[in-house]
Amino acid sequence: MTLLAGKPTSGAADDRPDDADVPGRVEFRTGPARYRHWRLSFDGAVATLTMDVDEEGGLLPGYELKLNSYDLGVDIELYDAVQRLRFEHPEVRTVVITSGKEKIFCAGANIRMLAASPHEWKVNFCKFTNETRNGIEDATANSGQTYVAALNGTASGGGYELALACDHIMLVDDRSSAVSLPELPLLGVLPGTGGLTRVSDKRHVRRDVADYFSTKSDGVGGKKAVAWRLVDEIVPRSVWEKTVEQRAGELAARSGRPTGVRGIELTPLAKERSDDRIRYRYVSAVLDRARGLVEITVLGPDGDAPGRIEDVHEQGADFYTLALARELDDLILDLRTNETDLGTWLLRTRGDAGHVLAHDALLLDNGDDWLANEIVLYLKRTLKRLDVTSRSLIALIEPGSCFAGSLLELALAADRSFQLAGVFEEIDPDAEPAAVTVGPMNLGPLPMGNGLTRLGTRFYGDHEGLDAAEAARGEPLQAEDAERLGLVTFAPDDIDWEEEVRIAVEERTSFSPDALTGLEANYRFAGPETLETKIFGRLTAWQNWIFNRSNASGPEGALRKYGTGQRADFDKKRV
Repeated sequence: MTLLAGKPTSGAADDRPDDADVPGRVEFRTGPARYRHWRLSFDGAVATLTMDVDEEGGLLPGYELKLNSYDLGVDIELYDAVQRLRFEHPEVRTVVITSGKEKIFCAGANIRMLAASPHEWKVNFCKFTNETRNGIEDATANSGQTYVAALNGTASGGGYELALACDHIMLVDDRSSAVSLPELPLLGVLPGTGGLTRVSDKRHVRRDVADYFSTKSDGVGGKKAVAWRLVDEIVPRSVWEKTVEQRAGELAARSGRPTGVRGIELTPLAKERSDDRIRYRYVSAVLDRARGLVEITVLGPDGDAPGRIEDVHEQGADFYTLALARELDDLILDLRTNETDLGTWLLRTRGDAGHVLAHDALLLDNGDDWLANEIVLYLKRTLKRLDVTSRSLIALIEPGSCFAGSLLELALAADRSFQLAGVFEEIDPDAEPAAVTVGPMNLGPLPMGNGLTRLGTRFYGDHEGLDAAEAARGEPLQAEDAERLGLVTFAPDDIDWEEEVRIAVEERTSFSPDALTGLEANYRFAGPETLETKIFGRLTAWQNWIFNRSNASGPEGALRKYGTGQRADFDKKRV
């Protein structure tokens, strides 16, 4: 067994971002050499992610990460590890998540951190953690990397929720280890990273049993945990390591993950960050604090797509679509966490639509290639992150835009879109009018959390409208046709463009951010309810509300009284 990374040493700075340590700003770029809380090791087709949280390694001052409790910094490292396993280690078929501490797997989110955090921090923390859990499930479902939770001690709260994201849960049978969701009885809140939903919808725990389990602070262990489907098996400590190894090997043997292939390195992401600008190679953002908005521009590829899928492997992290997904992913996380006052995002693209479609085609035509598959899946996850971001999204489609195929998804994800009819006569009268192009990427490979494409969600219940939009596939549609087909919201001409966009932006920034978050979340997820839409739409909405209530976060609330020996003083009125 070989060890890839452990706790950082003074010389482990090879993937340290140049501007990663600005006071007060959370940085999501990291790498194994910088991990403080996780160890990643390999034994053939099996990787082991060992959670060994540094108690003094909290992202913010004021709390200790005891009992493998976690904060955002711990989850940032976990997210990075999950990504690297998919791209850098295609040989891995099973990932075992376990603990490096005795008799404790994970105590969940750190309570002192939650109690001291402002409301928006708590909610964004839960959202990012949810997305990481979803990424684990996506790796199991679509990448042939099955995750196993090897609970060598008690898993409570978010620790059990991490286990619930895994495909198989093993619990040591030592008469003391248990699984629990103690948030309701102890903290006056709910499991914030999908616990209730995964217990009922994923593990099919009976409703009455789930109700009892979620109100029992000390949890359930042993045979009862298996009988209630809370875990898949219990294993005596005397044969623990041998059984975990055996189970991991069995699951690895079932995987369709390729053999004899080499991964690609997710090289450090180049990024320039100042107070009013963020710049990557293909993505840039201007932060307009006076108007409360961000102007985001996504560039298309520099040229045509490579001729062979082998060229994609050679380019690695520099391949356009992968580079774009990584940059957009980091930008969304940066803005969502560090710029909560900038509530409106304007989305623009610039480049050659043909080049975008050619890169899409290269990936889709080679869907049986593991790397092509992973790149499309990463783009899917990044767009899903955009979908669940509580910001107003407005797409501006102007001459020079390349809203085609995968980049058209940005406009389809927007709450409103404006496409210029004609050109800007005074700026460039000879320009080609703006166009949008539906491509194969819009017809299935990049579904939303509701399981539908963004086109399918847009035209939910309107089969004729969806058929017409899909029938226009491959055609560059100028404003009149795009508006007629329902692909854009408005198509003002040169005379009205500036005024209509200005009014839309100013109106948006004048509304209540809370009301807008509720409005956008409702309209973005039409259609069927899934595990994901329940977690983000239902559970996090209730968590958002509960976190604001005095029973949880007030001076006498459960979060603040936890650990003091005093009971919370609950307002008993049901609302």
